[in-house]
Amino acid sequence: MDILGYLLIGFSEALTPQNLALALIGCFVGTIVGALPGLGPVNGVAVLIPLAFSMDLPPGSALILLTCVYYGCMYGGRISSIMLNIPGDEPAMMTCLDGYPMAKNGKAPEALAISGIASFVGAFIATIGLMLFAPLLVRFAIHFGPAEYFALFVMAFATIGGITGANPAKTLIAATIGLALGAVGIDPQSGVPRFTFGSFHLFDGFHPIVALVGLFAISEVLIMLEMKAHERSQAIKVNRAFARWSDIKPTFPAMLRSSGVGFVAGVLPGAGASLGSFLAYTMEKRYSDKKGTFGKGDPRGVAAPEAGNNSAAGGALVPMLALGVPGSGTTAVLLALLISLNIQPGPLLFQNQPDIVWGLIASLFIANVVLLVLNLPLVGLFTRMLAIPLWALMPLVVMVSFVGIYSISNSSFDLLVMVSFGVVGFVLRKLDISLVPVVLGLLLCREMESALRRALSISGGDPWILVGSGISIGLYVATALFLVTAIVLSMRKRRAAKVSREVEDEYVGD
Repeated sequence: MDILGYLLIGFSEALTPQNLALALIGCFVGTIVGALPGLGPVNGVAVLIPLAFSMDLPPGSALILLTCVYYGCMYGGRISSIMLNIPGDEPAMMTCLDGYPMAKNGKAPEALAISGIASFVGAFIATIGLMLFAPLLVRFAIHFGPAEYFALFVMAFATIGGITGANPAKTLIAATIGLALGAVGIDPQSGVPRFTFGSFHLFDGFHPIVALVGLFAISEVLIMLEMKAHERSQAIKVNRAFARWSDIKPTFPAMLRSSGVGFVAGVLPGAGASLGSFLAYTMEKRYSDKKGTFGKGDPRGVAAPEAGNNSAAGGALVPMLALGVPGSGTTAVLLALLISLNIQPGPLLFQNQPDIVWGLIASLFIANVVLLVLNLPLVGLFTRMLAIPLWALMPLVVMVSFVGIYSISNSSFDLLVMVSFGVVGFVLRKLDISLVPVVLGLLLCREMESALRRALSISGGDPWILVGSGISIGLYVATALFLVTAIVLSMRKRRAAKVSREVEDEYVGD
């Protein structure tokens, strides 16, 4: 069956009353969550996963709900960036550079409209890319054996932080912590308990959802408690919701160029929307900024990062669905959802459960249209949500987390585990260590261990099987290139910071 036939099956699944309603709810809730500073798509999806479980939804419906929340968060992150100069999430940082100056200059409606349309263009192109390229990647991945999958997992760990310029050493520490946590429980081969300290509660290891809610939601609450809840900037008022066509039309070429860049960045394992937003803005500035207007309220400086980060968000779903390797932090959370629902992402998912995959893709097309309709006329409503004080928002997050986790297992021990992961997440974030490699290690530890053992079993213990195919060698070469790139970027960043400090010291001395 061709792609069009599968897509029709997907729309028949997505247009059922239940799934259509879930897509609408996900888009609305996601936009609100994305607009609130500090939450973002990772935390928003992590908090809402327990609710999806408590609603006892079918696997496909739960995935549709949370993926629409994901897309909604990517749309909503631009609102606080433009109105408060506070990015709703990390990818929306680049939108602040030109969005807030536009709002201060009385062009808030134009900035909000351009960013909304750019988000639609980027996400729509990414969904088309997901529809076209994921099946092609699946055909390639059919040739993967245990040794190739082990090489793929190695590449995922090597690139999860390196591509974005994160500290390689801290990324390695975080991945090691995640692998150690993922090894807790019964050894799948010998049946011997590992690292359980005699507690039968740990025989099954750490539940991915419990760990994720603790790492992201609870740690976010602890971070927020350090802030003064009464300190919040006043949002710029929006007197009208629509912009003139003459203001929007010149930004379309920037949207299209940035969508392509963002999609490629999203497909790279570990890059995610942050890199897509940064690359899109940087490329558009070099290509279009002839008069030095970027950073001063140029509409193209709003269109480029929004198209880039939303396109990257869709691109990150490609490796997650086709290979079972998350392309970003949020897709790592969605991967945990799939594993918890006994759905194994990868090539066989397209073959064995096409209704789930193509139902999701069809829902994303619907979600893009819904989000565009929501984000243009209802901008005033969403901006008023920014007035919610932290003292009211954070207890709600805690309540949803505790009720949701307890509804999954009815175990008070899981609540203690969730809080413990929250404390660990808080400490790691204070040390500027990313949580995404921890999540990746926790999720992929068993699969990586299983692939290594099966490969060695096939070869009779000969480790050369790990580099015995062209695919494996290619993946290891790509991994080495990613690591070298990460080290070079890190060294350049430290060198630039050193030069900046020397110049500042010299200036102060004079």
